[in-house]
Amino acid sequence: MTDAQAFETFMRNYQNMVFSTAMRLVANQAEAEDITQEVFLKAFERFDQLGTSPTAGGWLKTVATNMSLNHLSRYRARWTFFSELAKPGHDDGEEDRNLDIADTHDFAAQMERADSHQLVEQALQKLPDAQRVPLVLFHLEGLSYEEIAARLHVSLGKVKTDIFRAREALRKRLITKLEGEICPI
Repeated sequence: MTDAQAFETFMRNYQNMVFSTAMRLVANQAEAEDITQEVFLKAFERFDQLGTSPTAGGWLKTVATNMSLNHLSRYRARWTFFSELAKPGHDDGEEDRNLDIADTHDFAAQMERADSHQLVEQALQKLPDAQRVPLVLFHLEGLSYEEIAARLHVSLGKVKTDIFRAREALRKRLITKLEGEICPI
């Protein structure tokens, strides 16, 4: 296998994880794609060390998180409220090929989990950046309040308040969405 083929395989193995990390933080598909490209450019420069490293996934996730946070702080004036996001569910279809549909009960459960995940992701993307970013860093990236405050250059109290408000806003959005699906007006 040539180096180019090895890197392509490496990139295919990690592209969804890197993109989803960036997407959760910047909540803009085009910007997340740009960040993903930049992450893999950095990975290509270090591919000799990363190609066989068992910690490559962690390194990529850390770089994607840092680049996303840098992007948000650099372009804070351009932040949007996500009205231009592409419709969810657009992917390369790879996941569909990996579904095991031997048991219809398992398939139904998988579809329900996927729908729930998509619903949460949609609600999460509609939160203001000041709420979404700390919430993602805490719940999805596993950072402590103190680490989030240090990364975002804000006070510990602001992080706690923003995460509390984000949880409340997310809860309200999900309840409203679920009630709308159960009893459409």
